[in-house]
Amino acid sequence: MIEMNHFPSRYARFCLLLLLVSGFVSCNPEARGFALPEGDADEGRITFTELHCNQCHSIGNIPWAGLPGDVRLELGGEVTQIKSYGELLTSVINPSHKIAKKYLGEQVAEGDRSRMKSYNDVMTVQELVDLVTFLQGEYPVRPPANYYPY
Repeated sequence: MIEMNHFPSRYARFCLLLLLVSGFVSCNPEARGFALPEGDADEGRITFTELHCNQCHSIGNIPWAGLPGDVRLELGGEVTQIKSYGELLTSVINPSHKIAKKYLGEQVAEGDRSRMKSYNDVMTVQELVDLVTFLQGEYPVRPPANYYPY
């Protein structure tokens, strides 16, 4: 076993951890062979409005189209950790997978099920890929105030 105190910095320990994790992923048979086509954020922005996502969600400079009294769920904005492609994709195709605690309640969820309409039979795979590419670009990462890379 490698002694972590032999490494001169947090950065070196982070690099070692990254190498170990990447080795695990490349050896994981469930992770092999899955790759989606590249997405187009501009097309994703169009898909967002064409599917009327802005009736419930606000994001960036796309105007919210809900009615007074409707629930407005904000998307995007600075985050302290990356919103991964997989997390965002899952949120679109399986919105009940994970509902933020601040959104639990009758207007957003029925028990543990999201009230978000399923778009799985409406959207093409390319539209989904474009939409997720657009969404991912709306979450700029801002390291936490106490983050020191070295």
